[in-house]
Amino acid sequence: MSTSSSSSSFPRTIVSYTLSTSLFIVFFLCSVFLFTRRALEPSLSPYHADIPLPDPRPPIEPLPSKDLNGKPHDADADLTVDTNPNQDEADPRRDGDVAVNTQPKATEDSDGAELAAKPDLEDEGASRKEESVEENNAESAEEQAVVEKLRGCDLYKGSWVKDGDEYPLYQPGSCPYVDDAFDCQRNGRRDSDYLNWRWKPDGCDLPRFNATDFLEKLRGKSLMLVGDSMNRNQFESMLCVLREGLADKSRMYEVHGHNITKGRGYFVFKFEDYNCTVEFVRSHFLVREGVRANAQGNTNPTLSIDRIDKSNGRWKRANILVFNTGHWWVHGKTARGKNYYKEGDFIYPKFDATEAYRRALKTWAKWIDQNVNPKNQLVFYRGYSSAHFRGGEWDSGGSCNGEKEPVKKGSILDSYPLKMKIVEEAIKEMQVPVILLNVTKLTNFRKDGHPSIYGKINLDGKKVSSRKQDCSHWCLPGVPDVWNHLIYVSLLIQAHS
Repeated sequence: MSTSSSSSSFPRTIVSYTLSTSLFIVFFLCSVFLFTRRALEPSLSPYHADIPLPDPRPPIEPLPSKDLNGKPHDADADLTVDTNPNQDEADPRRDGDVAVNTQPKATEDSDGAELAAKPDLEDEGASRKEESVEENNAESAEEQAVVEKLRGCDLYKGSWVKDGDEYPLYQPGSCPYVDDAFDCQRNGRRDSDYLNWRWKPDGCDLPRFNATDFLEKLRGKSLMLVGDSMNRNQFESMLCVLREGLADKSRMYEVHGHNITKGRGYFVFKFEDYNCTVEFVRSHFLVREGVRANAQGNTNPTLSIDRIDKSNGRWKRANILVFNTGHWWVHGKTARGKNYYKEGDFIYPKFDATEAYRRALKTWAKWIDQNVNPKNQLVFYRGYSSAHFRGGEWDSGGSCNGEKEPVKKGSILDSYPLKMKIVEEAIKEMQVPVILLNVTKLTNFRKDGHPSIYGKINLDGKKVSSRKQDCSHWCLPGVPDVWNHLIYVSLLIQAHS
């Protein structure tokens, strides 16, 4: 019985011992495992976030493993979002930055297909700049080629050719700045061939007039025409030809709100989109007009040929100046020269008008040399414009009515007044370069271009008086448009000189 009891307890002892040993071994192994893990890994304390994990790459803050769309992030995409990982927790914008880029760039494994489909904005901007530079270079090269053809060509020796495609540069009645005295079509002139003549130099062709390019060349500048009513004629033409280059014509206006009239001698037109102005300053002689009191207490006009015109203060601020004088020197008190011309305080009892003109031009030339900076100012002198009176002068029954074509032959074509030779002499002696807009001979042809009897509005249909005709000024559109075309060509040449 006792033997049987001992035999039954022995297996229980073995099982108990085996279980204890197994538990000990498991506990021992767990201890070893935990000790080894803690020895090999960084601390798992709450400060773990302050210690970066070892990484063979540069220390760049890792993004969450997935973006808002659940797509895995790529290491290349991380670089475009956060460039300062050390401020990750302190910067509340981090989550926003990540959320913005919901479609990260493709990795190199995608063979660059997505990168090619979405070029960088900076690359696009650089590409556009390169294209713009290339276009500008192409335009400049084309312009240079045009200018090369003009070099050595006498722009003022040639003939008029019929060209209804290019001329007129604007349609009759379309320009609101034409004085009534020059608006021949509106005043009843019925023939229109005079509108279609283009000036053709003998040795070259003038490049086609480009109003927009002209305005570009005036950008940020002021163009001022100074002179008598012939320059006002040209001034109105200038406004009209430049107006054709404007997409929005309301962006051009007279800054003082003035309408163009004969009585006003100063206008400033602003071209808003180009930040430039075109101005007119009236100065009949370029030297100073005055008055003197006679013994009876009356006043008589004088002309101080040694003093510049009192409007000269306005001239100084212009970038491009166009001067003229001439028509007021050939009639009346100016031509007679009695008790009229003055130097210093002395009034000449009698003085030759031609010599007075020479001295006046020297006074003007001296002022230019002393007051114009050729580095940022350009000076033109427009030559004498031919008149075409038949059977008298403007005040003695001279006429030009009925002329419908330019002169084809005759001595008038070679006519060149002494006053123009005086102008050439004065310019030749100047220190500041002056461009002579020598339109005299090209205007010799155009007996058909004057207002004649159409210098006044005829609203009631009555016959227009032919007693006094205007055979000095020019219809607009008309001959002065060509003068401004020549100024445009001169600016092209200057830009490449």
